[in-house]
Amino acid sequence: MVIEPSDVRRPPRPDLGELDRLGLEAALEERGHQRFRARQIFRWIYRRGVTEIAAMTDLPLPLRESLTGEFSLATPQVAARDRSSDGTEKFVLALADGRQIEAVFIPDTPAMTFCISTQVGCAMACAFCLTGKMGLVRNLTAGEIAGQVRVLAEALGLRDSAFNIVLMGMGEPLHNYDETMKALRIIADEHGLGVPPRRVTLSTVGLLPALERLAREPLMPNLAISLHAPTDRQRGELVPINQKYGIAEIIDACKRFPLKRRSRITFEYVLLAGVNDSADDARRLAKLLAGVKAKVNLIPLNTAAGIPFERPSDAAVDSFARILAERGVTVSVRKSRGRDIRAACGQLIVEGQRRSPGQKLAVMI
Repeated sequence: MVIEPSDVRRPPRPDLGELDRLGLEAALEERGHQRFRARQIFRWIYRRGVTEIAAMTDLPLPLRESLTGEFSLATPQVAARDRSSDGTEKFVLALADGRQIEAVFIPDTPAMTFCISTQVGCAMACAFCLTGKMGLVRNLTAGEIAGQVRVLAEALGLRDSAFNIVLMGMGEPLHNYDETMKALRIIADEHGLGVPPRRVTLSTVGLLPALERLAREPLMPNLAISLHAPTDRQRGELVPINQKYGIAEIIDACKRFPLKRRSRITFEYVLLAGVNDSADDARRLAKLLAGVKAKVNLIPLNTAAGIPFERPSDAAVDSFARILAERGVTVSVRKSRGRDIRAACGQLIVEGQRRSPGQKLAVMI
């Protein structure tokens, strides 16, 4: 059989958006280009927001032509954009394979905040979260995670402004550990967006092996633990992974987690009426966190169709917070933003993206 040239599958071109700067330097050198060009390319992609290699005009034309043949540059596309009455904006972003994810912009919090996703769907199946109803469709690549920041910064005119990033969108960041951490290195690079780790918060349900690995990272984001209950019985009903990694193990890991002076671990606690919002629950939570450099972020449930719980009354929320404060726990109550466009905590879901029953995934927890 004679194989015509058109029948030969060419290997895909490396995507510039998937490479951290050291990786880009190596890829350029491998192809006979100078390593310092990586700094210029990074600035074009992340500081100036270009999406075409041809637009990198401080690169010599022959180099641009060569790079265009050797590399690609994929960028998530805005498929829909909704604005809440409170100024919050939700972006539905289309990926190269047709999958969609959601990212949220939350203004005045007090800084500008981007809430970005790390997976299409989520495998954690928390009982009060719509994203968990999707199941895990697939992990995002580092380029797709960092690409959300590129797209939001460009769409909102914030490329030259300081903003915060929270990994609290769709997915469990530590379930996609390597790509998430690579994305944070890309985002933090001084030749790119230059977002320092102190402006980034990673939220996790507490995947212990990955949490312990995170404790050894040179690049350390702020840490938020999605706790949601003070006992294993309660938490096991709300957060299924608790059956594998119990509360005592998570708290012990938090006590050993390296923190900078004056830093604290945030414990997120979604309040569900009649489930985990009693005075006894508050007292148990305060006792549980004794000895941990902690602050508690109370999140009254954002109700939605498909979530079988109710939001507690304002009086119940205030009482819970007061009990914690009286016992020396630093506590805040999160103001729900973007509820009218289903952009609030626990409300992110892309219809039609659920994993099919026959789809197999390599899930390592």
